[in-house]
Amino acid sequence: MAGQRLDNFLMARLRGIPRSKIYRIVRKGEVRVNKGRVKPDTRLQAGDQVRIPPVVKPQRPTSSIPGDRVQAVMENAVIFENDELLVVNKPSGIAVHGGSGLSFGLIEVLRAARPEAHFLELVHRLDRDTSGLVMVAKKRSSLKFLQDELRRREVRKHYHALVSGHWPEGVTEVSEPLLRYEMPNGERRVRVDVEGKPSLTRYRTLEVWQGYSLVEASPVTGRTHQIRVHCASAGHPIAGDDKYMDAASQRAFRRVGGNRLMLHARALEFRLPGSEQWHRLEAPYDESFATVLGELDR
Repeated sequence: MAGQRLDNFLMARLRGIPRSKIYRIVRKGEVRVNKGRVKPDTRLQAGDQVRIPPVVKPQRPTSSIPGDRVQAVMENAVIFENDELLVVNKPSGIAVHGGSGLSFGLIEVLRAARPEAHFLELVHRLDRDTSGLVMVAKKRSSLKFLQDELRRREVRKHYHALVSGHWPEGVTEVSEPLLRYEMPNGERRVRVDVEGKPSLTRYRTLEVWQGYSLVEASPVTGRTHQIRVHCASAGHPIAGDDKYMDAASQRAFRRVGGNRLMLHARALEFRLPGSEQWHRLEAPYDESFATVLGELDR
């Protein structure tokens, strides 16, 4: 596990513990690495001693087990698979993993559908309301390789986003530092802040309608909510974004039939361990995304 982030390390070992609780025990200093306080993004090194406090797994009713229909939906969403990796076109509204009040997410559904699988772990994450491509490693060696590739920015991600207004042709990138913060109710948000981490997203306009633009957003860095906040900071929030879009714009979006965050992880470019061959995968829009674009065309 050398090189793995502390939060990912803890989630793999504290299965069933809500993600919010894991972050809370780290913030409160109850998790120690080599007897010192650490942050969730701390990278573990070989030989580190990690102290974890006692945590109680919440009891869940048997109904929380993913049903056959949900398992079938997720299996049908697999668009690439070999011995090392599978890639899923995740529908909007499904979290990548359970926790924070959710009985299960994508990874739990896949594990339930494949009880014979000895290893299935998320390589990266998508927001619950974002649809599109998610990589799931089938081997520990593949997980480490792909996460190292992500860290070195060797995995290329391309998203399609429907944004409010006409995206300026001259704006091909947004480079604004992003800072995570907590709302009074405990909800986590992100804002542009000079104290934040350097962040860069490249943009390309794909199509324009009255009041909306479809853009391709390619994040160079991988910050939380990066595309969403960079779009909003440029004055063109993503349609349906209940965190970073103003209420009037949300009402206007609902009038054209919008009822979701219009962000879709469209394409991935990556290599697999021991190979110089590049794979490029593209995920079609799901019905809810395509319906909105069809309404704008009409």
